[in-house]
Amino acid sequence: MDKVDNAILQRALEREKRARKAAEQLLEKKSKELYDASLHLKESNGRLEAMLSKERGSHIDLSFANIIDPYVVMDMTTKVINMNASAKEFLGFDHEHEEVVLASMVHEDYHEYTTTSFKTLLDVGIIKNYNVKLYTRKKGEKFVNINASLIYDETGKPIAAQGVIRDITKEYEIKQLLEDQKKQQDIIVENSSLGIVLIVDDKIVKANSTFCDLLGYSEYELKKLSLDDVSIIEDVSLYEDILAETARGHTDKFALTRKFFKQDGTTLYGKTSVSTVRNDQGEIAYKVAMVEDITKDKLSEERLRASEERLSKLLGNLQNGILLEDEHRKIVLTNAKFCTLFGITSKPENMKGVDCQKSLDKFKNYFKEPEAMVARVNEILRRKELVLSDELELVDGRTFERDYIPLFIDDEYKGHLWSYTDVTLAKSYRRSLEAQKEKYSSIIANMNLGLAEIDNHGKILMVNNRYAEMIGKPISELIGADVISQMEVDAENAAIIAQQFQKRKQNRSDSYEVTINKSNGERRHWLISGAPNYDERGKVIGSIGVHLDITKQKLLELQTKDLVTELEASNKSLQEYAHIVSHDLKSPLRSVSALASWLYDDYKDRLDDSGRYNLKMMLEKVEGMDKLISGILKYSTVNSDALDNRDVDVNKVIQEITEIIFIPDHVKVVVQGTLPIILADKTKVHQLFQNFLSNAVVNIDKTEGLVTVGCKETPTHWQFMVRDNGVGIPKEYHQKIFQIFQSIGNNERSTGIGLSIVKKIIDRYEGDVWLESEVGEGTTFFFTIKKQ
Repeated sequence: MDKVDNAILQRALEREKRARKAAEQLLEKKSKELYDASLHLKESNGRLEAMLSKERGSHIDLSFANIIDPYVVMDMTTKVINMNASAKEFLGFDHEHEEVVLASMVHEDYHEYTTTSFKTLLDVGIIKNYNVKLYTRKKGEKFVNINASLIYDETGKPIAAQGVIRDITKEYEIKQLLEDQKKQQDIIVENSSLGIVLIVDDKIVKANSTFCDLLGYSEYELKKLSLDDVSIIEDVSLYEDILAETARGHTDKFALTRKFFKQDGTTLYGKTSVSTVRNDQGEIAYKVAMVEDITKDKLSEERLRASEERLSKLLGNLQNGILLEDEHRKIVLTNAKFCTLFGITSKPENMKGVDCQKSLDKFKNYFKEPEAMVARVNEILRRKELVLSDELELVDGRTFERDYIPLFIDDEYKGHLWSYTDVTLAKSYRRSLEAQKEKYSSIIANMNLGLAEIDNHGKILMVNNRYAEMIGKPISELIGADVISQMEVDAENAAIIAQQFQKRKQNRSDSYEVTINKSNGERRHWLISGAPNYDERGKVIGSIGVHLDITKQKLLELQTKDLVTELEASNKSLQEYAHIVSHDLKSPLRSVSALASWLYDDYKDRLDDSGRYNLKMMLEKVEGMDKLISGILKYSTVNSDALDNRDVDVNKVIQEITEIIFIPDHVKVVVQGTLPIILADKTKVHQLFQNFLSNAVVNIDKTEGLVTVGCKETPTHWQFMVRDNGVGIPKEYHQKIFQIFQSIGNNERSTGIGLSIVKKIIDRYEGDVWLESEVGEGTTFFFTIKKQ
């Protein structure tokens, strides 16, 4: 912070001290007046009680005529009974000529506070320092201080209240002014770009946010430290001299640079201006330190010095030959590279002062056209204008590029700088690049992909031969034309292309399909891959598009779509056929089953054991055939049925299944914890668990059978588990059982379809199914259902 800012803050502090002192004197004076008024109140209270008990509203002016401050007596509805002359003058109302209600004078912002204060008066009998804003008739809004007490009748019942009103508007304004000044001062300090610290007895007692932010400490942490704890002065002797001068009272202001240590371990340099404030005895009361972060300036100085050193080294190590001449063409500076380029054996420092005009005549024969070279130098020096990349060819086959930079100081010519670069290899590379460019230009022109360069307005800048063939127009007709009009697209495709142009302007690449009409009316499908085209400054100047004719592929795609539609119709017919076949097959089966049952019932007494056994086997085979047909129908329709996904409580599903399937008495079905509510088709979920549970309960050979159902949640799936302590499944069947018509061992009652249906249902929910089993120990089936 500079001296001006410091002086402003000092004056602000002095003003605040004077204002506070004046406020204290005013408060002392008013306190005495309040005390005198309280005495008057006590004296007059007794007299008023007697008067009011005899006749309300009687003449009581004489009882408080000597009170200087406004004095008012009101009844319990705040209606004024009496008031002295001071009250009439201050409030602007006269109760003798009009009805005066004190409550109506209270400013609306103080209504709630007034209600609370009145309740306190009723409860306690007295109220002190009730501050409120009143509307007065002549003097407008006024802030007042009221001290009041209740007046009681002979029975102790409050019948009125008396009070002294003191105008504290000026005190309030002074207080507000002081608060505003303090706020302004705090705002100045807190929003200062300088770190400001208040120091008492060498300890930090206050620091603004800027200083805290500079060092990374909180104000609470800084209050435990001194300025010397968080910084050092590199010039210690100078600091000691300043402290000595301050102690003798010779100076109260000084500035120096401190190196501060931030809480994170890094450092910064701060220009620290310190102002010493003394008390009336001349002793140091406190110090104000203002810290300006000059780290960047400090670093800039260091970088400038380092830059000067580097520049000196740079010129010495540059791969360009540097020659600096004054206005008289005498050498001021050159470097080793210049000497090397021209075969000069002298050291660069020995070249200072050499006359370049004479040297030019000496070295001109190094160049292919010496006289033209000399004439060119003289022309450049005469014009005194910047020249870049002036090419020189030497007799030894080398090629130099030369830059000429005139030097002016205050528009006065002070010399010039030559910079020489050996570009022999670069020139060879340029020739090679030009050859490569021609090569690739030929490739682009003749490749099988259409290439087009478009500007930001949709005008064609460049196309290759293939693009011209694809659109059916010559290149000469396409250049400069509007690309959309040349494609002859309909409104829908034109909108697609225009939208893609906007994406290129937003630096976005994309691929898209359009349908165009060739000049001969033929309709073609194109796949276009477009990307923004930039200039050397990185600004988008248009787009480049690669075009592929995908008409054949598009036709194949349409054919494939038609085939899919036909396949879906075929599948639907097959499903309908499966239902019909199922019905037609089941009808004769039911007849065979009925006939077999009748035969058994009618002839069981006449048949031997073998006959009865054969009839039972026939019934069982018919029943198995019926299950097989039902299973095949279910398997064929699993993927075709529409899923009716809704919330399914798996707990209720398990309960329903256990109520309808046969569960032997020695088997228990237990659910671990609470199963989730999932979003799925309830019928499919029912099929899943019924298959697993039915297989589990019938394959338990233990005296105490147990089937456990559980679930755990993963981020994407529900993973269910059905475990039994049954016979177990051999390892060779672990994958086989999920295939249609595959069952374990020789179980003739199994159709081999149940678990294959389970597998198809789980596949529809993007899940997996697997099992873990040990023969004789039991089996655990796991399956997952993707969360919807």
